[in-house]
This record gives sequence, structure tokens and C-alpha cells, in this order.
Amino acid sequence: MTDIPLLSLAIWVPILGGLLVLATGSDRNAPMARMLALAVAVAGFVVTIPLYTGFDTTTSAMQFVELTSWVPRFNINYHLGVDGLSVFFVILNAFITILVVIAGWQVIQSKVAQYMAAFLVMSGLMNGIFSALDGILFYVFFEASLIPLYLIIGIWGGANRVYAAIKFFLYTLLGSLLMLLALLYLFMQSGGSFSILDWHQLPLPIEPQILIFLAFLIAFGVKVPMWPVHTWLPDAHVEAPTGGSVVLAAIGLKLGAYGFLRFSLPIVPDAAHQLAPLVITLSLIAVVYIGFVALVQADMKKLVAYSSISHMGFVTLGFFMFNPLGVEGALVQMISHGFVSGAMFLCIGVLYDRMHSRQIADYGGVVHTMPKFAAFFMLFAMANSGLPATSGFVGEFMVVLGAVKYNFWIGFIAATTLILGAAYSLWMYKRVVFGKVANKHVAALEDINGREFAFLAILAFCVLAMGLYPFPFTEVMHASVNELLRHVAVSKL
Repeated sequence: MTDIPLLSLAIWVPILGGLLVLATGSDRNAPMARMLALAVAVAGFVVTIPLYTGFDTTTSAMQFVELTSWVPRFNINYHLGVDGLSVFFVILNAFITILVVIAGWQVIQSKVAQYMAAFLVMSGLMNGIFSALDGILFYVFFEASLIPLYLIIGIWGGANRVYAAIKFFLYTLLGSLLMLLALLYLFMQSGGSFSILDWHQLPLPIEPQILIFLAFLIAFGVKVPMWPVHTWLPDAHVEAPTGGSVVLAAIGLKLGAYGFLRFSLPIVPDAAHQLAPLVITLSLIAVVYIGFVALVQADMKKLVAYSSISHMGFVTLGFFMFNPLGVEGALVQMISHGFVSGAMFLCIGVLYDRMHSRQIADYGGVVHTMPKFAAFFMLFAMANSGLPATSGFVGEFMVVLGAVKYNFWIGFIAATTLILGAAYSLWMYKRVVFGKVANKHVAALEDINGREFAFLAILAFCVLAMGLYPFPFTEVMHASVNELLRHVAVSKL
């Protein structure tokens, strides 16, 4: 442990650095904005490394805790801390921010400083969500993180960007209002405390537990997003710039799933057990039905967006089977999905930058003109399918094992995603990459440059390293998962 406020640094270095990038001004200073943004993103990642190297894997207690009074009158505190459930998402968020800055280096030519600043500020706010141990602090970060992503979609997005941005904002905002009501009720029931850890010990009757659980289910379910409140995601992904899609898939969707772990399961465990069949049913619908929806998509971005909904269905499924394999598998799947979905959107962005089309029908024979790119794209498509030795396999396999332990037929239905994932991912890959060169535009394509090779190679390493040796990840989360399940197993009634 260290006296250095690492979590505050992880939050405020990118936020203050983003404001500094914004101050560089007009696009005449674009090179300065890019270099400064990269330096801030790297600094933001560097301060998160000690969170892993200094993490004590033998305890489930909160670590790197910071506590300062914020609004004493209402007992609201600036209270931060991470455990095995949250520490990786702070690190992953900082890591993805570097890749997004690099990916937008040449692509973004208008309002460069504003673009880079939006991602940096959003990175800090999201780290605040994963670190907050005060209910109001969590809510402030949770809501504030909507603003940069709303601007990113609305300003740098596609033709229907305003519609997609407003739809995204309204869906997530309305869900969050229900969460605020639940937080205020918990504040009153706890005798005036906004401490999330205090709420974990509340002996609530089953009726208010169910109402609180449903409020959290809507708020976090929209963020995941779970079926049937998922319709904002494909629109947001299709219209967002590549960097926006990467952050939304790699980090944004994890906010809702993390909320289930930090709020729904430990605060209202009896309601979680009672309503688990509902969540499992919604999760299986996402895994199977949305997998078929992905299969018929003609737009590459929309296909990967629907595949994200299907993969995140695995996450919520794993949480509500209440066994270590399921929960740890879901956490591994969240981290892996950050790597794989981010890589898929970056690959689609590479093609879009050259052809200005995301339609599968406009491609064919890309391997002949872009062999290096085709090799990376193949790896990531395989990982998206859940190929053994890639990170995409580890989490899904653990969740399937946990599901079989819980109920064989639930495990059987969940395992169909391995077939569906291969179907939509590899069929897309086959039509885009293999075959004869489809047209003169494909014939004129140039292979990836050094910058593109760098960020794809980094993600390829992460996907393979996690797939071949997931122990460094599972070791960190093991104690916290066991403590969560022990806590959830003890009735509060």
C-alpha cells in the first residue's frame, strides 16, 4: 500500500490534462493537442499500474482507500477505493484511452483539441465510477460521464449523429433517475449515510428490496445494455466515430455490469436471489436472440454492436448464478470484451478510413491488398467467436461451466453463443476479406501503416496473453468474488 492518492490521480490526471488540451485552442495547434493528449493519456495509465503491482490478492477489503468530507451537512464524502471487482476496470479504461488517442491521430482533422479533451475527461470520470464508495459521488460520476460521450457522438459522428446522441442520452438518463431514488431511500434507511459499504449491511425487508432491485435493474440494465432496453446501442455505435465506439464498447457497457456487482447483489441480496430467474431469462434472450440479429446485419459496425449485446448477456448471466465460476467468468469476459470489441471497432475504423463504407457488400478480397490487416482482423474475429487460446474463450467457458453447475439446460442454451458467435463473426470476415478483389476501391487499398500496426499489435498481444494465461486476472478477483458470494448467501431478513 502507498500514501500516494493513486485513485485520485487516475481520476484527475486525465480530467485536468483534458482541460489543458482543450486550452490549446484552434486547429492551428492540432499537433500540440495530439502530443499533449498522448502524454496525458500515458500519464493517466502509468498512475494506474501501482494499483495492480501493489494490490494485495489475499484480502477482499477495499484498497487504496481515500476518504475526505465533501458535503458535511448531508454526510457526502469523497470516498474512493478499489477491490478485486473494480481494480482492473480502472486500469483497462486508462489503457484504452491511450489507444483511442493514437487511433484518432490522423483521422480527426476538425476540432482536434476538443475531440482529444473529451476522451480524456471521460476517462477520468469513468475511473471515478469504478472507484467511488459514496453513493452520491458514484451518481455524479455516473451522470457526468454521459456528457463527453454525448458530445463525441453528436459532433464527430455520422449523418444521424444527433438522433443517436439524444437517444443514447435519454435512455441512460431516465434509467439513472430511478437509481437516484433508490440511493435516496437507502440514505434514509441507513440513518443518513451515503456510504455504499454501509448500505451492504442494511437489513431491508423483502418488499423494498425488490423495488430497489428493479430500480437498479433498469438503471444498470440500460447501460449494459440488456434486452429489451438495448435499442440505443446499435444507433450509438453506428453513428459514433471509431474512438467513441471503442470506448463505448470497451468501457461504457461495463459501467452497468459493475453496478450490479457493487449495488444490486450486495445491497439487496434476497431480492437478487428472488429475481435471478428474471435476469437469467433476459440474459439468455440477449445471448441467443441478439446473436441471430447480429447474423443478418449488413453493416459491420452494427453487427459488432449487436455481438456486444450478446456477449454482455453472458456477463449478467454469470453474475446471477451465484457461484465463483460464473462471477469470475463474467468478470474475465468483461475485461476480454474490452480488448476484443475495441479491436473489432478499430479494425472496422481502419477500413472505413480508406473506403468510407461500413457495408459488408462493398468489400471482398481485402486480403489481397491488406495482408497484415487481414491477419489481425482474423485473430480478433476468432476471439469474438470464443476461440480457445484467445481471451474471448476464457470468460465464456467459465460462465458456461458455472451455468451447467447451476442448471444444465441454462448452460446448454448459453453455449449456443459459441456457435452463433462463430457464425456472425467468421461469415462477416469471409465476405469482407476472402474471395476475389470485389471492385477497384478494394484494389486500391493500402495496408496498415506503422501507427495502425502498433495499436492492433498491442491489442493482439493482450488477447493472446489473457487467453493463454488468465491467472493474473483471476488471482486478483478471487478473494473479492468469494466474499461477495458469501455476503449474498447470507439473508438480510
